[in-house]
Amino acid sequence: MKVNRLTAVAMLLATLLLSSMKVKAQVNAQVLYDFGNDREFVTLTLEMFKQDKWGSTYFFVDHDFNYDKMVVGSKNIAQGGTYTEISRALNFWQNTQLKNWSLHVEYNGGITKNYPINNAWLFGAEYLLHDKSYRNTLTLQALYKTIRSTDQNVPMQLTAVWTCNDIFGVKGLKFDGFADFWWETHAVDFKEDGSADTKHTVFITEPQLWYNVGQHFGVDNLSLGGEVELTNNFGSTGGFKCRPCLGVKWDF
Repeated sequence: MKVNRLTAVAMLLATLLLSSMKVKAQVNAQVLYDFGNDREFVTLTLEMFKQDKWGSTYFFVDHDFNYDKMVVGSKNIAQGGTYTEISRALNFWQNTQLKNWSLHVEYNGGITKNYPINNAWLFGAEYLLHDKSYRNTLTLQALYKTIRSTDQNVPMQLTAVWTCNDIFGVKGLKFDGFADFWWETHAVDFKEDGSADTKHTVFITEPQLWYNVGQHFGVDNLSLGGEVELTNNFGSTGGFKCRPCLGVKWDF
């Protein structure tokens, strides 16, 4: 039986992700309502991060419950779209002077009722900055990005991911998020005659602020807060867009 190259890479990535580790994973579920005037729907996010002796694994899955926004008059009977990112940071040298550097491999992809989000594979390196407690971290990534059946002037993505705990000295107040910039030739701002503008870059950042309200009544898993999605030329929307969200988070 012949196995194509993408399948082989996927099998290798799955093997690395499922390596046996003793460190407990950080898993959470977020339910957010998006107040953006082109959104106004609920998104469920499942997220996991786990460090181990070979590096770390991270993934999230977004489910958008916006089916009724896509078909006028229809009821919300299913997710209108699903998007997944899964990545592996490989670091076999954690006890050396290069311990803050890791190799990085990642998959992105999804689908909505109206259009697919083409499969993308990313490969590169990342560098971790942190305080002594590792409660405040910043990860910088430089990645080669190839998006299937998509033109790219430069096949790269630059990413920053951060986490800050107990900010301003407030126990349980957490500020985290990410910022991505990549090159992708795509159509935006479709007009009634079917024409559209063309953009070649994409930027998105989603800073989140959460407060652990559950600590006050014996349920440390529960947080309230939200995020603000700031984008430029993201999806089919050209130019800058700001979409605030509010919601709840449950840490497992």
